[in-house]
Amino acid sequence: MKPFEHYWSQGRFSRQAHRDLPEGTFEREIGRDGFDGPASHIYHPQPPTNWKSIEGPLRPRAFDLTQVEQVAHPFDSKPLLASESLTLAYWRTDTPMPDLACDADGDLLFFLHAGQADFFCDFGQMNLRAGDYLVVPRGIVWRFEAQSSIEVLLFKTRRARIQAPDRGLLGRHALWDASMLAYPKLNEQFRQQSNDPSCVVVRRRDQLSRIYYGHNPLDAVGWKGDCVPVSLNVKNLLPINSHRYHLPPSVHATFACDFALISTFVPRPFETDPAAIKVPFFHNNNDIDEVIFYHEGDFFSRDGIDKGHMSLHPCGITHGPHPGALQRMYEQPTATTNEYAVMIDSKEQLEPTSFALSDAIQIKDYHQSWHASS
Repeated sequence: MKPFEHYWSQGRFSRQAHRDLPEGTFEREIGRDGFDGPASHIYHPQPPTNWKSIEGPLRPRAFDLTQVEQVAHPFDSKPLLASESLTLAYWRTDTPMPDLACDADGDLLFFLHAGQADFFCDFGQMNLRAGDYLVVPRGIVWRFEAQSSIEVLLFKTRRARIQAPDRGLLGRHALWDASMLAYPKLNEQFRQQSNDPSCVVVRRRDQLSRIYYGHNPLDAVGWKGDCVPVSLNVKNLLPINSHRYHLPPSVHATFACDFALISTFVPRPFETDPAAIKVPFFHNNNDIDEVIFYHEGDFFSRDGIDKGHMSLHPCGITHGPHPGALQRMYEQPTATTNEYAVMIDSKEQLEPTSFALSDAIQIKDYHQSWHASS
């Protein structure tokens, strides 16, 4: 099925989205399929997020993940957001994992927010540092060995494969080149691991089983193939820019799976055309729940958000820049952005867990932070 493939219009509007807005208006995009489907633009005299109050469970939410308690094994970390196919958790630890791990439900994506760690798996050893993504295919046995306190955003899937995004006309070398991916090596550090009896904790259908060995099963002497864990650091990402038009966040796609798109915001030049808006446009993504984890820098579209915070903007309610950011809609004080953040656009509804909604984690009254008088 295709959309109607016809544009209708009424009143004052901009012929080109995200620039040349009618004087005194704020643009809101209503779209389907993320930013890839049918879309309409409505022009309002007031910011569409300037509500006075919200009743009921549907609201923007934010969470301070720096308050998550430490646990030794990542499978013991408490879920924060969950759907049928996706789970987001946050893992903090300063000790080596007591047991090995294997996820038999789906691929895993780690984002190392803070610290350094050694990663050991069936294929060898890798060094990880803050800003590294790590993709671990389903069924791989692995463990982390923290060199200091580490903080890790953990994206767990069910039945999904995490892959490179569709880059279309940009070509296969845009955003990041495959040669930038790091992979495990059978190096001396891998060979010098302890051969003590070991336990592998296997997650299957969200239940944990334990397989005991009289030796360390991470003992490979060789391998070949492309079903291998890989890492990619945010400093190696190359953002797509337009000086005349504010691009949708999906253009910064880094990884993709059947149920979600994972994108990364990294420093880039602001739009320089005077008529182009220079903050994210207000939008209703009516098939998407949007999550952003704030890693490093100054988050130019958000007020009161700090490193290690995470926001959830669910389908069904408009979201966009905070009042402070909106004052800089057409003119920014610097030439470039200075932020690193991870965005997850989920095609499935993400429900906050009771742990995420606790007073220790949830940032109180975040949904009121758009009110002009707040």
